[in-house]
Amino acid sequence: MRDYLSDADRVVEVGIGRRTDLASALAKSGISVVATDVHERTVPDAVTFVRDDIVEPDASVYEKADALVAQNLPPELHRPTLAVARAVDATFVFTTLGGDQPAVPVERKTIPGGTLFVAN
Repeated sequence: MRDYLSDADRVVEVGIGRRTDLASALAKSGISVVATDVHERTVPDAVTFVRDDIVEPDASVYEKADALVAQNLPPELHRPTLAVARAVDATFVFTTLGGDQPAVPVERKTIPGGTLFVAN
């Protein structure tokens, strides 16, 4: 997933949870990273955290993002996240948990450990 986002200048990771490895790697590569979650989370120093709910988003958090990214995103959040990505003209890339299928139209990319979904 990191390689797919390597050309981005600004990425927002939706629902970071406790998995900070992707946000950290992107930030270390020079990408500006904002991480969001509905719960307060600890993130690496190079990552900006904003408490936000993608279902009722603060649009200013996502403005100027090149991509919205999410790991293990549950299907009920696919449509709201895609709506935000479209509103700010950003790419939306995500993975799902287990056998969950995307709830939005996607292009599938094979990545180590699974499938990366790129929403259309």
